[in-house]
Amino acid sequence: MSAAEQRSATVAGAIAAGANQKSVDAAVKSAGGGLVVHPPETAGNTRAGADDILEAAKGTEALVIEVDDGLVRLEPARVGEKTSVVEAFVSDEELGAGTARDWWTLLGIMLGLVLGSVIVVDRLARGAVASVRNLVHAAMAVGGGDLGVRIQPTGPRELAEAGYAFNRMADRLVTSRTSEREMVADLSHRLRTPLTVLRLDAEALDPDDTHIGEFSAAELDRRRGIRRIRQAIVTLEGEVDQLINTTRQAVAAQVAAPDEGLCDASEVVRDRMVFWSALAGDQDRQYRVVGAHLRIPVPVARAELAAALDAVLGNVFRYTPQGTAFEVGISRRDGWVAVRVDDAGPGIDDPEKALRRGESEQGSTGLGLDIARRAAQATGGSVSLDRAAMGGASVVMLLADAEAAPKQASRFGLVGRLARERDPVKRKWPHQRTDEA
Repeated sequence: MSAAEQRSATVAGAIAAGANQKSVDAAVKSAGGGLVVHPPETAGNTRAGADDILEAAKGTEALVIEVDDGLVRLEPARVGEKTSVVEAFVSDEELGAGTARDWWTLLGIMLGLVLGSVIVVDRLARGAVASVRNLVHAAMAVGGGDLGVRIQPTGPRELAEAGYAFNRMADRLVTSRTSEREMVADLSHRLRTPLTVLRLDAEALDPDDTHIGEFSAAELDRRRGIRRIRQAIVTLEGEVDQLINTTRQAVAAQVAAPDEGLCDASEVVRDRMVFWSALAGDQDRQYRVVGAHLRIPVPVARAELAAALDAVLGNVFRYTPQGTAFEVGISRRDGWVAVRVDDAGPGIDDPEKALRRGESEQGSTGLGLDIARRAAQATGGSVSLDRAAMGGASVVMLLADAEAAPKQASRFGLVGRLARERDPVKRKWPHQRTDEA
């Protein structure tokens, strides 16, 4: 049909240009023949009806008429006030020519579109399936207790949002569990003071020995009761110690902050002395805090340093008589920080043996000289026992200074300088905490 339009347009253009009959015949011949030109107001040899010819002559647009063996296109060509009609016939064979090729072309295009769609959908599905699989594996890991699992949100928007929501949920779980365990550790810490008072009161009771001497039935029951009380207190102290140690280990294993292994030693000393000052007041113990007014960072977790200091102070309350004074000092020099606890008690006859015993022989739960040693050794330092200027024991935890390059440990100059600066004759022992250089 497009070829017929071009042919008839060529002849109609020649007629509209005012060409004579010879020129019109030449145009018909050059157009390929098969065209019939109907002069104005005539309808000679035509495949369409005469009415169709006259109707086409009245209009300005070409008419397409369906006939028995094809289509007839009637295109008007106006010259002045008169209109000629160019008739072009297109047989059914010509109309059907190229249809099969067009169908094959369309089929090829359709197959290409389908194949491209399958590839695109497959790529999208692969990404979505991978995202879902990662989310499922992470959820199963969290369900199995691994709260450190996180995923990289990928895939479609909805799956990426689900990944971000999963990570937030895991963070909240870690925070919640850590807070709960820290609360348990803090509550256990608070139990130490009344337990220590209770143990000291129990030790002040009469002896519980039932093997030496002869006792009445009532006296035997009383002594056995005292023994049970003391054994129960020891057992309870061990359980509290074990609870604190377990919760701290769990918190340290779960919380992975960049500054987890860094704390201010002075702040820890101040905080724990506020805690122990209540028991010191109850037992009429005079105490002093030296050098804890400046920030002194050390590369050890705050909870571990607090546990070590609590363990050493607990020994002071446990193994010295009520009313015995003590001192907590902290200093830094030559890349090291010394945390010192001195008391005016009877002291330790064999420091080396005490250190060996604290390591393993008593089955420590981590709250004693062994936990103090571990906290110090984690920074490359050490723990030492000596005779204090006050007359009792002096426990020194030597820690690396987080703001200085570590050097060879030297207790002399750290603790020794503090000993020289103290004047045991003129020094006063206030009940409240003081910070002095």
